[in-house]
Formats: sequence, structure tokens, C-alpha cells
Amino acid sequence: MEPILLYGFPLGSSMGLVAALEWLGQPYRLSRVDMLKDMKTAAYRRINDRSETPVLITGDGMVLTETMAIALWLEHRDLERRISFEPGSRQADRMHQLMAFVNTGFTGAFSPLWVALEAEDAPESDRATLRAYGRKAVANRHAKLEAMIGTTPYLIGDRPTLADAVLIGVARWAEFHQAVDAHAYPKLAALRRRLEADPAVQFALALENGETPSGSAALRGQIPLSEILARNAA
Repeated sequence: MEPILLYGFPLGSSMGLVAALEWLGQPYRLSRVDMLKDMKTAAYRRINDRSETPVLITGDGMVLTETMAIALWLEHRDLERRISFEPGSRQADRMHQLMAFVNTGFTGAFSPLWVALEAEDAPESDRATLRAYGRKAVANRHAKLEAMIGTTPYLIGDRPTLADAVLIGVARWAEFHQAVDAHAYPKLAALRRRLEADPAVQFALALENGETPSGSAALRGQIPLSEILARNAA
């Protein structure tokens, strides 16, 4: 059985992992998760009790959560080095550094903005404080990432890797929350334009939007979440 990635919509960070699976080119399946509804159910919490995506169900049935863990699982199977580098190489170390930064500080900076959005019953003054704090944190992390980006077309070299995949799923949150002026970070803005024009990223975005685009032959179909939940309950 091919591995199954449970990816979230709308605006799921897991979108980048779908693109990574396309770049990798090995057989996989997908299952689409409505993060506003599906993740709130007890059935979903039996798969991931933190009510989050992404989730990877491996070919032997192991349930793997957390973006970094799934990315490393993909890296270990990337024997042709399409989305990673030789273990122990300078490029691999650099990729892990950037992945860790994006998955922790960069992604975490958006947390106050998400809390402000979801805390509908909170006083507006509290939500405004969260938004102000969040925008300051997001700007800080954008500036740090801008300083880390070199002169290569992608984060590490001339091809997209797992580091780019981890980034592209969350970078679009800046526009959604109106957190920063993208023009203030020209290297990051150029990288995002390059990634957003990539066929695999466009494919992942279309799937997230509920469309049925033609991707690579690696995708062996989508499985309804209800079927996965039923299997897990059995």
C-alpha cells in the first residue's frame, strides 16, 4: 500500500508536503481534511489527538504526525536525491537548518494571529493586542529568513527541496493575515514567486481548492477521510 498523506484545507501548511511528494515522484495517495470541521471530531482525534494536519500513514500502517518527522521520512526514501542531499553533506545540514527555522520560529510567529482570528468571543481589545504582537513577530521572522536566503534560485541550490516545501505551505499566511509588506523582503518574495510558479506547487494548491488537476503519475488517487477514519476505528 502506498503512503497516504492527510492534508488540510484551507491554507494548510501541509500543502508544501503535497508538492514535495510530486517532486519526489514515488507512489503516494492523499486524503483531504477540512480543518474547520473534520479535525474537531473524536474520530479524527484517534488518528492525531492534537487535531492537526499533516498526518502520514505509511505503507505498513504506522501513523506519523508533525511536519518535520514526515519530511525526514520522505528524505530517507529519497535515494535519487530529488528533494534532499547526501546525508552528512553541507547541503543536507543547511537544508535541515532552514527546515527547522521555518517549522519553528517562522511558523510559530503566526500563532497570535491565528488565536486572534479564532477567538471570536474575546474582547476586541485582546484580539487587537494579539494581532499587533503577531505582526511584530512575523516581521521579525521574515527579516531573519530574508538574511538567511542566499543567491541561489531556491533555498539550497538550483532546485526545490524539502526546505522549500516546508516554507511554501506557510509563507502565504502573511498575506492572509495582512501581517507584513512582502516588498520589504525582496529575496523571499522572489523565492515565493518562483515556487508558486512551479507545477507541483500549482498542483497542490489546486487540490487544496477542491479541484481535480492532472499531476504526475505518482499520485495514485485520493481516499475519502471517512474511509480512513473507519479503518482506524476497526
